[in-house]
Parts: sequence; structure tokens; C-alpha cells
Amino acid sequence: MFFFLALGIAGVLVLALSLVFDGVLEGLFDSGAAAADGLLSLPVVAGFVSMLGFGGALVLGTTGLGAGAASAVGVCAGGVAGWGTWRFSTALMSDRSAAAPRGEDMVGVTGSVVTPVPADGYGEVLLSVAGQPVKLSARSTTPLGRDTEVWVDAALSPTSVSVRPVKR
Repeated sequence: MFFFLALGIAGVLVLALSLVFDGVLEGLFDSGAAAADGLLSLPVVAGFVSMLGFGGALVLGTTGLGAGAASAVGVCAGGVAGWGTWRFSTALMSDRSAAAPRGEDMVGVTGSVVTPVPADGYGEVLLSVAGQPVKLSARSTTPLGRDTEVWVDAALSPTSVSVRPVKR
């Protein structure tokens, strides 16, 4: 039983080390064909080894079965844990987020002034672009006070816009 517990603890330690050293230890398990598309990554190996150990220790400690049965159950549990870790990490790595908003996407967006904008000078506005708050430098032909609702006329640069007050 000590052997199985040692395997389980070693798997957890390898997982902790892979999280702390993020990629430094990853090269240990790289072997051809990009490590079988992540199948031999440290989290997958750690999941397999820890479930092999803890599953084997559980079977050996709670049933009258021998080490062979405990090993078989541990290998099955480790396989399931390794496969689940591989599928989860593959799904996370292949997640594609939406493209970042461009300057043209900000034209026509409303927002509010957070730092007063002097006439022909720069202040700051808070816009909601694609549902996310974005704080940008703003320029206006008329002075705008704090909390004034504005409309974006044009994108001057990736970090600044031209605004005008919203008429009500």
C-alpha cells in the first residue's frame, strides 16, 4: 500500500511542479510528434500517476484483493484521469476568442467623460466596446465636463478617439 500512496503523492507533486515551473519541466516528456498532441504533457502524466497510486491504495486498503487487482483498478482510474485531463487541456488550448476591437469598431459608441476634455485638448472617456469597459484618451472641439455623455466620431489612434457631446 505504501508504494501506491507514494505514486499518488508523486503525481500530485509533479502536477504542483508543473504549475509552479510552467513549461520548464515540460520538455522532459516531449518525444516526437509534438508529444502525441499533448497526450504526454505533465498534467496528463501527473493525473495518470496520481490516480494510479491513489486508486490502487484505495482498492488495496479497503478490499481483500491483492496488488494485481489494485494495479489493474489503478491503471483504469489513471487512464480515465489522464484522458479527462488531456481532453480538458485540448479544449482550453483550442479555444478561440473573438478578435480584439479595432478603431473602426469604436465609431458610433456612446460613453461618458471621466477626465474633463478641454477644447482642442485631450481628456479621457469610458466606453463600452463589445460589452467591455474601455478607457481611452479623447479629443473634442468643445470643452466637455466630467460625466458628460459623448458619442465617438472617429478613431484617431488605437488609444484615442474624437468625441462630441450627445444632444438630448
